Amino acid sequence: MLAMKNFRVFFLALLLLLASPVARCQSDSDAEGREAAEEVVADLGIVGEDVQDFGDGSYSPAPGVDTVCVFPKNSARLITAGEETELLVGMKNDGEATVNIIAIKASVHLPFDHRLQVQNLSTQGFNNATVPASAQATFPYIFAVSKFLQPGTFDLVGTIIYEIDQNPYQNTFYNGTIEVVEAGAFLSIESVFLVTLAIALLVLLGIWIRGQIQNLSKKTKRAPKVEVGTKTTDASLDEWLQGTAYTQSLANKSKKKK
Repeated sequence: MLAMKNFRVFFLALLLLLASPVARCQSDSDAEGREAAEEVVADLGIVGEDVQDFGDGSYSPAPGVDTVCVFPKNSARLITAGEETELLVGMKNDGEATVNIIAIKASVHLPFDHRLQVQNLSTQGFNNATVPASAQATFPYIFAVSKFLQPGTFDLVGTIIYEIDQNPYQNTFYNGTIEVVEAGAFLSIESVFLVTLAIALLVLLGIWIRGQIQNLSKKTKRAPKVEVGTKTTDASLDEWLQGTAYTQSLANKSKKKK
């Protein structure tokens, strides 16, 4: 009996010894997984707005480097004032050297004159973002227009700044219109005005068409007046009654009057 108890105690101790390395291995693998995830998140090295000032951005694009821009799940390019909006910048490097991404910046302008800048958006810097030769990559850019910006149509100009062999370059990845709307508003003031104007024009057109139809119907209802001559009818009637008792009685009456 005592031997059986000792055997059970020894067996449990052995199981604990065997289980502890497994637990340590699992915890180590979890930690490594978390570190790998953190490395993936920080792979681009986004550093926010604390980046170098590149001035007015007078750099030229590098040969063999092309860029595109996509608004994820926002093909209409509706930008809500005061809320963050994300766009993706795609770069294709057909050159022979590696491209080092420095920063992405953008600005909002009036559509009829780009010299009139409405808002200078944030500059997003990168530390470890590169595009090797004959490769392509996508970089996120998050921005927000002022919540005090009046809803309407504006032009957005986005630029990506990069280096090749320590020489600075830049590409304009987007230069087009965006529609700024109020938070919680489905339609902008301009859209409502355009819809109201279209309805008013349709109403005026309907009134004009109705008036034209009424004028045309009045003209068709007018019938020409036909004058019936009485003399011809009386003459033909006299010829038909000649020689009858009726004409003789008329003659007698006329003689009596005389």
